[in-house]
Amino acid sequence: MKTLSQSAFRELHLQDKPLKLPNAWDAGSARQIESLGAAAIATTSAGVAWSLGYRDGNALPVDEYVARAASIARIISVPLSADIEGGYSDDPAQIALTVSRLIDAGIAGINIEDGAGAPDLLCRKIAAIRETCARKGADLYINVRTDVYVRHLAPAENKVAEVITRAQGYSNAGADGLFVLGLTDTGEMRAITDRSALLLNVAAWPGLPPLQELACAGVRRLSAGSWLPQTLWAVNARLVSGFLDNDAMTPMFENAAPYSEINGMF
Repeated sequence: MKTLSQSAFRELHLQDKPLKLPNAWDAGSARQIESLGAAAIATTSAGVAWSLGYRDGNALPVDEYVARAASIARIISVPLSADIEGGYSDDPAQIALTVSRLIDAGIAGINIEDGAGAPDLLCRKIAAIRETCARKGADLYINVRTDVYVRHLAPAENKVAEVITRAQGYSNAGADGLFVLGLTDTGEMRAITDRSALLLNVAAWPGLPPLQELACAGVRRLSAGSWLPQTLWAVNARLVSGFLDNDAMTPMFENAAPYSEINGMF
């Protein structure tokens, strides 16, 4: 069924400034992100995979991912979008079933990607998901990631045209948003938004312009991606190495959040 969370999430993409969407990997990180003022939260598939002991790249068992999404939805009150990579299957009907389970778990949107696969296959996946949403009466926000830039799937001079061509197919299949990973040039962003009905999403990336410039280029959503867990992994590695190799204990608690503060979030 259509929920207030789904409606609210859709409306967050229609503001004057792009929606800033931090990415969580478990219920605890999501609860902290919400407490810091996020209007909505997305999962990072990479962060979820690593936290469950899997490589990123469509390796997550669907049952474990649905359970993780449900645990996050349980603890937060803001809309949740689930990054499902390529859908963990090449069978559109199977992917639609997974999305149906995620809707039941409380999500308001999904992110699904083409990766190195054929755009036509992703179109069939989107259409199957949209059909399932219609049957359930769900107003799910379908954000489609294209990897044209990050995987260099077209020559530099043809990347914009390739994204626009794919975006047309994805829009016809029922997508709402277009996530172009690795896109940082505002002129290219404007060229894409001028020729696509899909709302543009970009990710935090080296060289990305400030938020106001993104807004002027037509960007409606800015995601943190996997940078948060990647940074925390690096910090944890330094602390653990210092403890194991140099008996360093002070760095573990000199900047630690108070136990009572963390415990009080739950």
